[in-house]
Amino acid sequence: MSSLPRRVKSEAKAHTSEDNELPSFLNSSSESEEEEEEWEPKSKITKRPRLPKKNEAKPRKVAAPRSAVARKKVKKVAIKEEMDVSLPIAPAEDNRMQLLKPKEEDIGTKPKTLNQKPEVLKKMAINSFQGKNVKSWESDEKPSTSVPVVGNQVTHEKSEEDFAFGEPPFKKIKSTTCPEGKPVKNLGGNKVKEEFEMNWDIVQALSEITNVEPWVCANLIRLFQEENTIPFIARYRKELINNLEADALREVQQTLEELRTVAKKTHTMIQKLKKEGKLSGCLLTALLNCRTLEELDHVSAPYKTGSKGTKAQRAKQLGLEPAALSLLQNPVELNLFSYIRPNTKGLSTIQEVEAGVQHILADIFAKDKDTLDFIRRLCQQRYICIQSALAKVSSKSGNEKDIDKFQLYHEFSCNIKNIQHHQILAINRGENLKILTVKVNIPDGVKNEFCWWCVNERWRPKQFLKPELMRILRNSVEDAYKRLIYPLLCREFRSKLTSDAEKESVMMFGRNLRQLLLTSPVRGRTLMGVDPGYKHGCKLAIISPTSQILHTDVVYLHSGQGFREAEKIKRLLLQYNCSTVVIGNGTACRETEAYFADLIMKKYFAPLDVVYCIVSEAGASIYSVSPEASKEMPDLDPNLRSAVSIARRVQDPLAELVKIEPKHIGVGMYQHDVSQTLLKATLDSVVEECVSFVGVDINICSEILLRHIAGLNANRAKNIIEWREKNGPFINREQLKEVKGLGPKSFQQCAGFIRFNQEYIKNFCSSKKTELGSHALLTKAGAQGKKKSKLTPCASQQPNPLDQTCIHPESYNIAMRFLSFIGGNTNDIGKTDMQQKVNAIIQKEGLEGTAKSLNTTVHTLQLIIDGLTQPEGFDIRTDFDKPDFKRSIVCFEDLSVGTVLTGKVENATPFGVFVDIGVGKAGLIPVRNITEAKLSKVKKRRSLGLGPGERVEVKVLNVDIPRLRITLDLIRVL
Repeated sequence: MSSLPRRVKSEAKAHTSEDNELPSFLNSSSESEEEEEEWEPKSKITKRPRLPKKNEAKPRKVAAPRSAVARKKVKKVAIKEEMDVSLPIAPAEDNRMQLLKPKEEDIGTKPKTLNQKPEVLKKMAINSFQGKNVKSWESDEKPSTSVPVVGNQVTHEKSEEDFAFGEPPFKKIKSTTCPEGKPVKNLGGNKVKEEFEMNWDIVQALSEITNVEPWVCANLIRLFQEENTIPFIARYRKELINNLEADALREVQQTLEELRTVAKKTHTMIQKLKKEGKLSGCLLTALLNCRTLEELDHVSAPYKTGSKGTKAQRAKQLGLEPAALSLLQNPVELNLFSYIRPNTKGLSTIQEVEAGVQHILADIFAKDKDTLDFIRRLCQQRYICIQSALAKVSSKSGNEKDIDKFQLYHEFSCNIKNIQHHQILAINRGENLKILTVKVNIPDGVKNEFCWWCVNERWRPKQFLKPELMRILRNSVEDAYKRLIYPLLCREFRSKLTSDAEKESVMMFGRNLRQLLLTSPVRGRTLMGVDPGYKHGCKLAIISPTSQILHTDVVYLHSGQGFREAEKIKRLLLQYNCSTVVIGNGTACRETEAYFADLIMKKYFAPLDVVYCIVSEAGASIYSVSPEASKEMPDLDPNLRSAVSIARRVQDPLAELVKIEPKHIGVGMYQHDVSQTLLKATLDSVVEECVSFVGVDINICSEILLRHIAGLNANRAKNIIEWREKNGPFINREQLKEVKGLGPKSFQQCAGFIRFNQEYIKNFCSSKKTELGSHALLTKAGAQGKKKSKLTPCASQQPNPLDQTCIHPESYNIAMRFLSFIGGNTNDIGKTDMQQKVNAIIQKEGLEGTAKSLNTTVHTLQLIIDGLTQPEGFDIRTDFDKPDFKRSIVCFEDLSVGTVLTGKVENATPFGVFVDIGVGKAGLIPVRNITEAKLSKVKKRRSLGLGPGERVEVKVLNVDIPRLRITLDLIRVL
């Protein structure tokens, strides 16, 4: 035992001496393999190694050498202390010093520290609420904001024996309750502990990239860590995210993932290089400074396995590194002739020695953070342009049609600050097809200024330099720029432009998809769906107002039998009293539309006043052969299933379109060129957001729709359906907790988006009570016992009128207090009386005053007011556009410049909006013609633009018949 303190002392000394070069986790001695393994991140357990702190705590053992068990306990206490003390914002170095002090004091006073810690935490938490009522923390009725009750929760943590090493503290502080009054901006400061620490702060980096306030970024990181979903955060945690929209949340989440990927890959590389013995202090700093994957590749490329090694590495192996460093530090004593070795390749002449030194210096310059920062700043101030030209190979041999598509980019040049996203994607596609060659042009002035700055300022030698050495220095700087820095800048610019363009393309796809999913449903009509076709006929499907299939058929309209088939169609429409025809926009759509328009104009279907609409059939054929379609319509031919799908897309677009993979819905741009992972994640998130915000009736919705509710997945949705089939309908939200696999977190996320039809539930409960009364007379012990125990819970469950609203169960207490405050009751929900009472109290007290008297936040109160005043069966989709029903048709040839038409937006892209004006070919409104003055003031918009489904009035500006192109001007939004 006596030898232990001495060894620890020596290790501590070694650590302090190397502290400037390497963090402690990379200096751990190779004697202890245990420490080496502890530093490696575990593959499945997301625990956060804080090894620099662990090693720094080693000197404690000198004061009190003890048994292994005692040491282990102390270590765990120190970790616990470390996590909580770090909550105040402080610079990194000061923070480390602050953390060391409590650790040293822990040794002799372990029990005392444990007893005192919760009080300290509670003080910190209460102070951060700046003047809130402390007593209200203990009140029974807690409002629903998302700030975790830090003080109350930490006291109930498990004992230090069970404390998981490096576990993020917020995992143990999950709570549906939260403190009263105004929310604090930060959930414990802007410092967020990450699994992989870098030289930059993740909150700051996230804030800079996304332009979101740092306190909001810090809150979002913690909310995502706690596995909260975007719909839940956007609706029920508004005060913590400064009322951000779901799109902005999605962008923050994606950027956070990118930054974490960089950090993870960096630490993997550090580990790998450390094992290979290639890690130096300078290299480590360069790696930990990397913020993007491009920077990481640039720094780590020479050290990757299989790499032949750079010119600088080969020169270092020849022993020329001291000469290169001497040229910068102490050039007076440098004699390059002493390095000449006549029989060694690379050292045989003075020219080879100079070249080797030059390569080492160029490598040093190209990996220096200050040097790279300077050249990047310089580039921001100068005119950097991206140029594309027709490739020589493609002009000789290539598809003329493909080459013509890129005619705009054959001689193209644009400033990288002004280039549009769609132009970048087009250039990239042309380059991938080997039709275009692309280069980034950085002016010579940038090179000249950079070289002057390097020689005269950043890398100016500390002593006088002989002319021949000055020449080497200048050549090194030029070599570094031309061979290493310029290619890096080009890669960075191209990568940044492509990444931004891809993100914009995906976001545009998401916005279009949302607009399409939220198309207003056409309820209460019997519809005829038509899937047009030539040879195989047009498939028909008639569906009832409740989406039941009434009849399916095939008619051949385009093979000379049109008149005879018209009789059949008329008979079917009259038989089922159907006056609305829905035509898919695929093959033969134009001819089928003309056929129906002609019959309608002749009043062939009288006495019925028949109208028709065109609907996108994108994805219908894929869905018709999918397992879901086979399960839903097992006895129907796949060709007829697509007609059913087309009709249902008008009746309830959301319920039908969620059955199709989002990327097949066809409202995007360059969707095959962008990152498929990012595209899928974004579109799935948009579907989840739409389904959640619309809400679903738990007792009638399909399993497919349930899957897309926030907090649920395929398994949980299946379990809910099974529970419903076994036990009958759900009576209230609390019953969801009885479903297998639906834990507290899942319940918290999904509960607010699930609705209950109160009338249906009341009827069910009254019939159940009658049934129970008759069973009670027959019930005997034994065989009947099980049946009784199954029925009793149903009888005891009471319906809750608040379950039909968007109010979250965590806010029910506040909702009830508010109801008593205004003198209302739950039976008045959604009625005009309720609206009048709410208006009266808000006019008298004001929204903020009412929130203060109820000890809640304004956002939570507003949500409660919305839930109580919205009429029963309220649907957010009523604000969105319905399909455009028509009776006549216009031909392409009928169009002339100046013609004013109405149409429906089909797709939106960054360069303009495509509008279906009923001529078989969509017209384009260029983005320059869409101004704020022309957009509707009434409708709330997420961005300055139009989305699929919106009806517009347009004027024809140009008709290009050979190229089938129509240019339009926007007059107004209808």
